[in-house]
Amino acid sequence: MAANEPDIAKAAADPQAVKRHRTLFRAVRRRRNPPLRRTDITVTDERAVRRAVKAASLGNAMEWFDFGIYSYLAVTIGHVFFPSGNDTVQLLSSFATFAVSFLVRPIGGMVFGPMGDKVGRKKVLALTMILMAIGTFAIGLIPAYATIGFWSPALLILFRLVQGFSTGGEYGGASTFIAEYAPDKRRGYFGSFLEFGTLAGYVGAAGLVTLLTAVLGGDGMESWGWRIPFLVAGPIGIVGLYLRLRLDETPAFQKLADESSHRASEAATAVETTAKGDLAVIFRNYWPTLILCICLVGAYNITDYMLLSYMPTYLSDEMGYSETHGLLILIATMVVLMLVISQVGRLSDRFGRKPLLMSGMLGFFVLSIPAFLLVKQGSLVAVSIGMLMLGFSLVCMLGTMSAALPALFPTQVRYGSLSVGYNLSASLFGGTTPLVITALISVSGTDMMPAYYAMTAALVGVIAVACMKETAQKPLAGSPPSVGTPEEAAAMVEDKAAVPRF
Repeated sequence: MAANEPDIAKAAADPQAVKRHRTLFRAVRRRRNPPLRRTDITVTDERAVRRAVKAASLGNAMEWFDFGIYSYLAVTIGHVFFPSGNDTVQLLSSFATFAVSFLVRPIGGMVFGPMGDKVGRKKVLALTMILMAIGTFAIGLIPAYATIGFWSPALLILFRLVQGFSTGGEYGGASTFIAEYAPDKRRGYFGSFLEFGTLAGYVGAAGLVTLLTAVLGGDGMESWGWRIPFLVAGPIGIVGLYLRLRLDETPAFQKLADESSHRASEAATAVETTAKGDLAVIFRNYWPTLILCICLVGAYNITDYMLLSYMPTYLSDEMGYSETHGLLILIATMVVLMLVISQVGRLSDRFGRKPLLMSGMLGFFVLSIPAFLLVKQGSLVAVSIGMLMLGFSLVCMLGTMSAALPALFPTQVRYGSLSVGYNLSASLFGGTTPLVITALISVSGTDMMPAYYAMTAALVGVIAVACMKETAQKPLAGSPPSVGTPEEAAAMVEDKAAVPRF
């Protein structure tokens, strides 16, 4: 080292040597991080983005419409599809059949997710839409137990399995589709419409069941009226399939496919190999992010199912409300959330995903006990305020999660990784929420257990949000920057053109 010191000092004193060093350094920097070119940036088409959002959101609405009508018709389904004699046994059989679909959701995610990374998002989303529509429509055609006996519940379980299997590829694909179409600075806003579809599906299911029950009465619903909500899924599925087939593949996946096809470099080979949808690669290389995804989705799903699925049961079983009364309060709460959810998406674009998600998690942790104390008072005003306290906490997650989750994973494994992580968590924590809460109330003897359970989930969510990286206004990992106008692209190229000074 001492022998080289005079050479270094001499070079530093020579202006030409300094200039050569600067030139060499800049050349190395350009090779390692080449200047951004206009062709590297995706300029989105506003109309195409909105078509993609509509097509993806409609599928999500249909998914939750399916789950909603089954939940809200659980008692009727128990009477129609299972032997008469004991109402409790019939209801338990109905809920057990409901839970079957959650058992196969992870399997669907493991099949459709990697498939979406290999053959494209559009084709797989079209396939899941077809299967969902078939499964739901077919339930509306099954003869009652009194007509065909054992084959009635057997067919119900079969088509519930079809529903759950197809759902395993729906959320991961739909959120990926919107995230890869949307410009980076508006991904939260457009992503929020996916969960708008969730609320719309629940509202549609609850509203239709309430209307039919009021018009037809209990006997009419049990005789034939229960079939109507399931049969409605057929036309909805056809419309959704038409919208999805009209779409082009996402720009991010198109670029990935082009690179795999036309580049023979080592990087391209790695991309192509990963894109084959190897589940072993996902679990081996992305397991820390998968765990983070499972924790985020678990906290989100427990609070979501607690409010949107379990609360009508809580109001009727614990508070003595009629089923229709509880549904109407829930519908009103969800309509309010639908009015504000897109604004939450805008806020996440402006301030970041983490602040909004943290607000929602902390809201459940802090407000769950006060909210349930209000609900327990029983008056319409107190119950409504308590529901809205929980609802506004939930909407902070609803309006943000569909933009935050796809950004956890790179493009070549995004669909597969998100589908696996989301559905494992939904199967373990989401679908079991009503059952776990009911069991906890029975064991503990306190009707405040829903609040404590939500607080526990929220605490896990707080830790998970603290561990995640901020992704708002940034390109998706493995994807080029995406902007809304050519002017934005030109400004980005100009901004990135300067090479840092030596």
